[in-house]
Amino acid sequence: MNDEPTLSLVAGELRSDFWPGSGMLVVSFRRGKDELLRRVDDLETARAKGSTAGIPLLYPWANRLASLHYHAAGRDVDLDPASSLLHFDSHGLSMHGVPWGQLSWQIAQAKQDSLLARLDWERPNLLAVFPYPHRLEIAANLTPESLTLQTTLFADAGSPVPICFGFHPYFGIPSTSRCEWRLRLPAMQRLSLDSRGIPTGEQEPFGPFDSLLGQTGFDDGFALLDGPSSFSLSAAAYTITVTFIEGYSYAQVFAPKGMEFVALEPMTAPTSALTSGRGLRILEPGAQFRTSFRIAVIAGG
Repeated sequence: MNDEPTLSLVAGELRSDFWPGSGMLVVSFRRGKDELLRRVDDLETARAKGSTAGIPLLYPWANRLASLHYHAAGRDVDLDPASSLLHFDSHGLSMHGVPWGQLSWQIAQAKQDSLLARLDWERPNLLAVFPYPHRLEIAANLTPESLTLQTTLFADAGSPVPICFGFHPYFGIPSTSRCEWRLRLPAMQRLSLDSRGIPTGEQEPFGPFDSLLGQTGFDDGFALLDGPSSFSLSAAAYTITVTFIEGYSYAQVFAPKGMEFVALEPMTAPTSALTSGRGLRILEPGAQFRTSFRIAVIAGG
């Protein structure tokens, strides 16, 4: 950690730490002394590189864009490859919208076990990347068993707003190795991806999946079936269950071979929906759109 102001929620043995001034990043989620998040060991380097860590909100789009040009909600947008508000992958594709370290949130309300934070999307440099003025709120609620993150988008500035954000929670089971982790995924539709990780428009049935992770790797996008969907990671010490409660129609599962983490990612749209239009919802002026997901923790596998 560093001198970044931290806001902490506590309920029973659970504690969750946030950096409001840096994207509302969740930098720690602990039960007692056990850290359940991963990629939080060097947050300063992650912020400087624009890398994901902990539980970041990926905004205004999650994962890659296939092109620096997109057309959505009646606007044509050409992204500037030299912009400091963009981060690029090894293929030269823009990743994860504006890096979390460059989005400062304002705390509207804070209690011991809950908070409400706001972000106004109105600065000229933000509108150059995503030209749809609006307001965003995150409400976090911690109980002795779980953390719930509710995100609400308000199209209250006279503009329609494309909906294509997501979260990227990195988890690991303390005191155990990856080969001991059991991953459970619901039945879904797996999205076919090209060599750059961009959906082709085709999909196929997948799962459910329930197995030790072992040497199995994932970097896959999925369309969810109807109703709330739950994903879990477990071992002898803990079971971590992520439930997509509302607003999330897609998921990304990222568990590269040889890496001691699993990312179970709630998504409002598939990768590159801004450029393809597939699965992209548009929030009309004056309306609001709400999402929520819950991370539940049970001691013992």
